[in-house]
Amino acid sequence: MCYPARVLGRGLIIAIDGPTAAGKSTAGKALAARLGYTYIDSGAMYRTVGLAAIERGVSLDDSAALSTLAGEIEVRVGGDPHAPTISLDGRDVTTLIRTPVVDAASSKVSVVPGVRAAMVAQQQEMGRDGGVVMDGRDIGTHVFPNADLKVFLQADAPERARRRHAEHRERGADATLDATREAIEDRDRRDSSRATAPLRPADDAVIIDTTALSRDDLLGRLLELVHSRR
Repeated sequence: MCYPARVLGRGLIIAIDGPTAAGKSTAGKALAARLGYTYIDSGAMYRTVGLAAIERGVSLDDSAALSTLAGEIEVRVGGDPHAPTISLDGRDVTTLIRTPVVDAASSKVSVVPGVRAAMVAQQQEMGRDGGVVMDGRDIGTHVFPNADLKVFLQADAPERARRRHAEHRERGADATLDATREAIEDRDRRDSSRATAPLRPADDAVIIDTTALSRDDLLGRLLELVHSRR
């Protein structure tokens, strides 16, 4: 069943959080498309900062330089929720940010407080009028703590590694399954232990384990939650 956006007032702000490859992007895209909402992948924004640092020779260990960079660049998202685009200073980088190298870079830049402050400001501006599905790691706890619906997706590490490895293979990357799992577990440690907005479920988030859920089943569950918030 399709639940249309609100006729009166703004649409909902829906926050979907969780670790790498838990199904956030897949679910967020499908939900936004079904509701006619804007889809924003906040992780793609940090990937874009990582790509910019690589291209401009900014050290991933230089927090001050990374913070300055994040404050200077223009990151924009848009397009069909099923095929969202992201640009860096007007240049389409949708494909360039989906590589293992940028994966590693985004993991490092995303823990820098100054980088997070710059990206959060942009995320809040994009979602302030509602009618948005935003996914990430701190949307329900930090970016939109008053979101109408907060969901935290999780899945076991082997399944998440399998999903991410399949994505890399589709894009022609040659990372092994073991290396992919190691990178995911390292990212989990970084995200959960960072000082600023660590990865954790919001107190009022609905937690869903996606390990054995099909995409359709997950979408159905999310639509039920959306309907319950109206």
